[in-house]
Amino acid sequence: MLTVALTATLALLAVPAQAAAADKEKCFGIAKAGQNDCADAAGAHSCAGQAKHDMVATDWKYVAKGTCVDKEHGKLTATK
Repeated sequence: MLTVALTATLALLAVPAQAAAADKEKCFGIAKAGQNDCADAAGAHSCAGQAKHDMVATDWKYVAKGTCVDKEHGKLTATK
């Protein structure tokens, strides 16, 4: 019984995270040094916060869906 309740609770907690992700998109080229959201697309580093320079075309941040191209240097795909 406890397992069922715990599973249901965890499932409900995951729903807001999935909904939030649906409202976001990766925006390449806008992250400032140390403020990227995840690994570099070119493999220069493997984790969030490891960008060494501002506005690198392969580093990205999550932004509200539909706003990436409105940002200076913002692109929906990584540039090499």
